[in-house]
Amino acid sequence: MTLQFGLYAPIPMAAVGSPEIARAVEESRLPLPDGRRDAQFELGLDLLLTADRVGFDLTLFAERHLGHDMSGWVNASAIASRFERMRALVAVHPGLWNPVMIAKMSASLDRICKGRMAINIVNGWFDEEFVMFGGTVLQGEERYQRTIEFIDIMRGLWANDTYTKHGAHYNVEKGQLLLKPRTKEGPEIFSVSTSDRGRDFIADQCDWWFVEFPKAAETTDEVMRALEASVADMEKRTARSGRKVRYALNPFLAIGDTPEKALDTTVEQIFKFDPDPDTRKIERRMIPATRAGCMGTPEQVRRQCKRFSDMGFELLLLKLLPNVENIERIGAEIIQPLRA
Repeated sequence: MTLQFGLYAPIPMAAVGSPEIARAVEESRLPLPDGRRDAQFELGLDLLLTADRVGFDLTLFAERHLGHDMSGWVNASAIASRFERMRALVAVHPGLWNPVMIAKMSASLDRICKGRMAINIVNGWFDEEFVMFGGTVLQGEERYQRTIEFIDIMRGLWANDTYTKHGAHYNVEKGQLLLKPRTKEGPEIFSVSTSDRGRDFIADQCDWWFVEFPKAAETTDEVMRALEASVADMEKRTARSGRKVRYALNPFLAIGDTPEKALDTTVEQIFKFDPDPDTRKIERRMIPATRAGCMGTPEQVRRQCKRFSDMGFELLLLKLLPNVENIERIGAEIIQPLRA
């Protein structure tokens, strides 16, 4: 099994320590000078084409509607058509989009990307965003049932000439897609969930599970034990349903003389370009990810990547400092040696 590597398209929600992203936020409410494109798009184009060239396998185009971020679908359509090897994983919020429309958009992008398009289902937590952009806020089991109907409709339209479904949240009568995905199976479905009900949803509906880091873990060994338990739990759930789920993880990766120096350099870069950073993003997303052990010398990082692979993880969607030099170094010192 070859370990795959991915990264986030650089947008304000997903990127830290980038002068281009800082500039994009400053300019987001202003007209741009003639002849210049948005800074986050320019960075994304340079960064992701470099990642494609040096061996990365996947890019997640996240979606934050109520924010400074460019639309994930627009970003993916503009950039991913130029990928030669990477897949485009695009975020979708059921409740904000109609599943028939997303089925058509996915088929279109899948054909543009030579069959390398996938969907990241986000059940959603940002009520203000949902209401502002025309969505319906649901909670608990009802929200999962809506998402299951959403996935059923997409897959039904991809696989059939006509598809009918009368559900509690969506009604499709003899729906058709006259443009099918490039691949017969259609795009794969990724998602993340930590609750007991959410894990059942992953086991029954999804192709990939982004396993979240345990918030209480303070050391890499504690992280590894918790992740091992999560994988074992999911294996039991998928065995009951006769399915197979593949595992992905979001570690923060930074190269340095020691793990401590790698972390210090990362923090310094974050505060250099954003003196008032989003503390929620750092505390909830970055700090747990730095405890995954993917910080230090190239040899230390490669060794930890191998541990994840041996545990059953097939994709590491890296959090990292988004600059071209860093991407090139990760490709040369981490990805390529692991595949040699």
